[in-house]
Parts: sequence; C-alpha cells; structure tokens
Amino acid sequence: MKGLLILLACTALVGCGVIYTSPHVAKTSSAEANVGNIEIVELTAATVVAANRSAYTPRKLPKAYSSVSRFYTGGVATVDLPEALYDKEVRPDKVTLSLPPNGNVAPYQIGVTDVLLLATQGSSAALETLPGLLAATNSRQGYTVQDDGAISIPDVGRVQVAGMTLDEAQVVIFQALVSNQIDPTFSLEVAEFNSQRAAIGGAVGATSLIPITLKPLYLEEAITLAGGATVEPEFGTIRIYRDGKLYQIPLSELKSNKVLKHVRLQDEDLIFIDQDYNLDKAKAYFSEQLALRNMRRVQQERAVSKMQQEIDIQQTQLDDARANFEAKLGLDAIERDYVYLVGELSQSRVPLPFETRSTLAQVLYKSGGVPYTTADMAEIFILRSSGNKLGEGMIVYHLDAGNVVNLVLAIEMELRPNDIVFVSAQPITKWDRSVEQIFPSLITQVTAAVTQ
Repeated sequence: MKGLLILLACTALVGCGVIYTSPHVAKTSSAEANVGNIEIVELTAATVVAANRSAYTPRKLPKAYSSVSRFYTGGVATVDLPEALYDKEVRPDKVTLSLPPNGNVAPYQIGVTDVLLLATQGSSAALETLPGLLAATNSRQGYTVQDDGAISIPDVGRVQVAGMTLDEAQVVIFQALVSNQIDPTFSLEVAEFNSQRAAIGGAVGATSLIPITLKPLYLEEAITLAGGATVEPEFGTIRIYRDGKLYQIPLSELKSNKVLKHVRLQDEDLIFIDQDYNLDKAKAYFSEQLALRNMRRVQQERAVSKMQQEIDIQQTQLDDARANFEAKLGLDAIERDYVYLVGELSQSRVPLPFETRSTLAQVLYKSGGVPYTTADMAEIFILRSSGNKLGEGMIVYHLDAGNVVNLVLAIEMELRPNDIVFVSAQPITKWDRSVEQIFPSLITQVTAAVTQ
C-alpha cells in the first residue's frame, strides 16, 4: 500500500512538472528562440582550422605598455675612475704585498715641455752656414717642446718631435735642415726632462715631483730623492697609485727584498708613504693630484644626472598611464571582449586577453577545468553567432571529449568574442538533482497519505 502511494506521488510530481530539467543544446533549428537556424558542427582537425579562419583582431594595449623611456646612449666620454681604496676604516693586521707590473724598458720618448739641446759645430764656418739658427747665441741652443708637440727652429720652422725617441727626432731634424739647405751637422740631447714625472709625498723629507729621464727611475731612488722616509720602517707602508689601481709595499721589506729595489716607476705614478694604515691620508693626497681629472668627471656626472632626470620623468609618465588604464580596467570602464561559461562550468564571464588569442583549453582550465564528477565530457559545446545581428543564425561546435584524445582539439580551437561555452551534465547528475528536488515534496505527500 505504501509503495503504491509513493509511486502515485512520483507520478503526480512528474505531472506537475517539478522534476529537474537540465539545459541542453537543441540539434534542430529553433525559430522560437529567435536565433535563426542552428548548425551543429563536430570539432575535427579540419573544422578547427576552418573556425580559426574567422576574422578576429584582439584588442590592443595602450601605447604605454609598448613604450619605454628613451635612455641616453652617447655624447659623454667615459672616464676610468680609480678603484675604492678601502671598504671600511679598519687597521689590517698585516699589509698584503701588492706590486705594480714592471713593463718592458723602452727608449725615452720626447714629450711636451721637454727642453731639447741642439748642438752644432763651434767653428765660424758653421756659424756662417747657420746664421739664423745660431746668430743670437752660440753653438748650443735649447728648444722647448710646445703644446702641439713641435719645436720652433729659426730659418727651419716647426718640427714635430713629441712622442719620438732621440734617434727618431734626430732623423726628423736632419731632414728639416737639409730641406732648408742648412748644414745638418748637429747633436741632439734632452736638457730638461719635464714631460714625464712621478709624484711622491706623505712621510718623506719633502713632497716632490721627480722627472723620468733616460735612466729608469726606481722606487728606492725616488724615496731617496724626496729626502727619504721619515717613519720607522716597521710602521710604514708604501702605496703606489697607477692607472686607477692601488698597490702597496711594507716599508720594512724595501731594504731586505732585492726585487722591491727594482720596482720601476712610470709617468704619472703617485707614491705615498704613511705610518698608521690610514688610507684617508693617501686618498686626500691622490685627490689633490687628480683635481683636474675630477673636474671633468664632475661635469660628466652632472650631465648624466640631468639625463637621468629626463628619463625618470618619462618613466613616471608611462607608469601613470599604465596605472590609469589598470584602474579603469578594474572598474570595468574599458571596452573588452568576453566569452561566457554556462552549464556544468563555473558560471562566469571570462575576458579575452589583449594582443593575443585564447583557446578553448585555456578558458576551460583558467576557470578551474571541467568537473568530471558532474559534467558530461562528451557534450562540450561552443555557441557562436553566425552573423552580426541576432536572428541571423548560430553555429554550435560540438567537442566529444569523452575520447580524451579529442582534447587536443581544444588546445587549437580559438574562441571569439561573445562565444558561449556550454558543458552538459551527466545523466546521473540530472537524476540526482531531480531526486534532490522531488524528495522533500515526496516525503510530505507520502506522510500525508499514510496518516489519512
């Protein structure tokens, strides 16, 4: 009796239309839906290629996302700056020996401000032959190398000698004398060595500029010429600054180590002797010697700073433009293209990306994927209008992903604006939802029937 009542109640509920009705895709035309004819197309490799041929241009990002600030790339000469003298002011336990490289000994090269002595024959015949050259003095005449690298010889003119050895300069002067029909009998020597110097200071008898001559200048000799070290050897350190690098030698080892006696100095070497490992003193000394170089560096830093300010302004403008765009995007104030997910998928609106195309697989898995427990993988549809206006028809692309191999098609299938992606429910899911709906009403009606 009770079973009959339950059956009658179920029949009554079905008759009343309370059993769950799941959405589905009609496989015939539907004039009632006002969408025109519906064409269902099975997704295959060929139909995917055909579907992807439909005209579509993704929306572009603003220019601010493709622009960069115009960085400066030239116009300022590079400067080799010295390395840092120390990381922090800590007295080391022991000075590490660091020797500058000894280059090959090369002949002396004449430089600007050197004074060359041109000696000719002392006879009267020679004086008559060279009246303009030696008329005002005797047979020995000194010539200073000017800033353009030349010496000026009367009745001969300017002769370039800077950067030459004495032998090379003699050849050039000889040719100049011959060209001017002057007796080329002469000898050439350097009377004053002014162009190449090494500076020494600190704990020495006198801060000095020591010229580099035809004879190599060694470290020990330079210290002696500066009056010797005025500090006890065990407390002193010799620091040599060359070509932007700093070298150091314990003063106590200078006398005992024969190799250190032959450290040959070069033009523009800076030697500083200090007694308490305070590199600030050496740094101050070097700063005085490099004052002219630092002026040029300061000018370059100012130019670079100005250019950096311009770059920062440009970058700020780009950042503001991007921030404004993203704010509008968050407020949904930017026109975008969307696809829509319905059925067993998470009911949502998914924006299509800027400047690229999105596929069915990307949209499905971006939304969390297809729920295998409730969705029918064999019933995945893409609903797409076949015209520009409602009622011009619709194409429904069907993907049977019950065969997992067909999921490869989802990777290739491109979506278009306003596509609707629909995944049907499994039969058991439909039945379960029907039971969920009718069970409360069924219990109520059966209870009422039994109690009567």
